[in-house]
Amino acid sequence: MFISVFEVFKHGIGPSSSHTMGPMVAAAQFLDDLRGGAELIPGSGEPARLRVTLHGSLAFTGKGHATDRAVMLGLLGQRPDSLDPDAADGLIAGLHRSRQVDLPGLPTLIFDPQQDLVFDYGPALPLHANGMTFEAFDARGNRCLAEVYYSIGGGFVLTEAQLVAEREQTGKPVRRTTIPYPFADAAQMLAMGRASGKSIARMKRENEEAQGVTDLDARLDRLAQAMNACIDRGLREEGILPGGLKVRRRAAGIHRSLEAEKFRNDRHPHLINDWLSVYAMAVNEENAAGGRVVTAPTNGAAGTLPAVLRYWQDHIGATDETRRHFLLTAAAIGGIIKANASISGAEVGCQGEVGSAAAMAAAALCAVLGGSNEQIENAAEIALEHHLGMTCDPAGGLVQVPCIERNALGAIKAVSAASLALRGDGQHFMPLDNCIRVMLQTGRDMDSRYKETSQGGIAVNLPEC
Repeated sequence: MFISVFEVFKHGIGPSSSHTMGPMVAAAQFLDDLRGGAELIPGSGEPARLRVTLHGSLAFTGKGHATDRAVMLGLLGQRPDSLDPDAADGLIAGLHRSRQVDLPGLPTLIFDPQQDLVFDYGPALPLHANGMTFEAFDARGNRCLAEVYYSIGGGFVLTEAQLVAEREQTGKPVRRTTIPYPFADAAQMLAMGRASGKSIARMKRENEEAQGVTDLDARLDRLAQAMNACIDRGLREEGILPGGLKVRRRAAGIHRSLEAEKFRNDRHPHLINDWLSVYAMAVNEENAAGGRVVTAPTNGAAGTLPAVLRYWQDHIGATDETRRHFLLTAAAIGGIIKANASISGAEVGCQGEVGSAAAMAAAALCAVLGGSNEQIENAAEIALEHHLGMTCDPAGGLVQVPCIERNALGAIKAVSAASLALRGDGQHFMPLDNCIRVMLQTGRDMDSRYKETSQGGIAVNLPEC
């Protein structure tokens, strides 16, 4: 399976790639099908009404993750990569007033958010915790089109048929594609690197270019710029995050304190951890506020990798070339994890989100610090191994507690993992592929209360006053 760097890293909005971006994308896909991409149920008339049902984790934490808002915005023709967050409230208020959708290429469609957006708090759909059903009915109430979508993490959305087909393909020989280095796992990646004498980033670059990407450097630079811009916004903004938990933004205050300490003579070496933390927290506070972020590989884990990139850039010294090298290496590792396990907190817990992000960041930092392919793979494995078993238990279904600080600690672990790997020769006990399998198995065994349903863990152990 070829997963592009621009699938791993996507421009979007907060607070969640799986619960916000995914449902918005699904709504847009369903509208495209109504425009003529799918055959209507025989005997039904012209579509006149819509209904959307959220299942599993999308229902249990949908309010906190703004899933309801995402569905409404998607039905209004908005997309995560182009939505103006400042316009969202007005669009949603207009839908509540009109209770209908008017878009080019479609008849007027009734959609009353109070009645036609249903939260199903029963068992999740069988294929994934993040399921949603979109339905269209004619004026007589006959169903004329229906589709089940699954938001599988990182903004990726599959129909029921697509997800079944993908799972049936798992474990079968990988079909050779037109890309020159079609590695499906880390072992193949290392073998192809040894045979070609090329770095992971170089192989990833050639794979992207073989897919017809002609402006790769410019697009990679835009990703880095977007990550840095998100950090910069987060370091400026203050106040209380939305959602009712009354969580205060801290990044701006911490950043001012760190800046003031730059010229002190008694600075401690461990202050670099505070810089890593504040960069990550800045991103995840922006994400929690519904701002613009880049999935890395998800919104809930969007701060870890940009924090390490910013550390490399501001505290060590990066060039445009090394930034691209960083992102390409990270995307190669992220693609392997996604293809062989999951990056969805609702499916495998936070080990699949912050754990994957830390593995990507560790590999990327190791690469730009001169690590061999074997050391890079080792760095990713160290970072992922020490996130195994991490639950996803957000308080109030909001990507705030403990998510913001988890990104900070993920960045610190990533730097430590890269440093440890560079101290070795790349030979180690647990291969990355095995660690990825353990992560998937652990996630499957994890109680559903600890997988983004806010029914266990920190989510139900909050202060009483």
